Amino acid sequence: MIDWPHFTPWTALAGGLLIGLAAALFLLLNGRVAGISGILGGLLRPASGDVGWRLAFLAGLVGAPLLFQLFSPLPPVVVEADTATLIVAGLLVGLGTRYGSGCTSGHGVCGLSRLSLRSLAATAAFMFAGFATVFVVRHLTA
Repeated sequence: MIDWPHFTPWTALAGGLLIGLAAALFLLLNGRVAGISGILGGLLRPASGDVGWRLAFLAGLVGAPLLFQLFSPLPPVVVEADTATLIVAGLLVGLGTRYGSGCTSGHGVCGLSRLSLRSLAATAAFMFAGFATVFVVRHLTA
């Protein structure tokens, strides 16, 4: 069910354009794909001279909402899960990004724009898993 009073297609479009522009500029200027899991994972065993840009990128991810809230209030964040569930979910996401050789940002945004067949398969798998999960949670377990 779409919450029509809070549906914001123009801000969603603007956000999507900014993400696409940032990913394109990152690739053009740095020769790297803006996949968040790869950028974060690269900090675990960093190559020489590789830490600065990774930390700057991650600082931008954290800092952008803080900057945004200077101009508009952030929407409320409601998490309906306990700590153990969030930890297990985070570990499963991390495991999935390792098996899938990337995350939704790397495959869905950057890979598809480069016409990567591997990214098309990965994004289709992400979408199918999401659809199946919503179906099970909403229709089979409720």
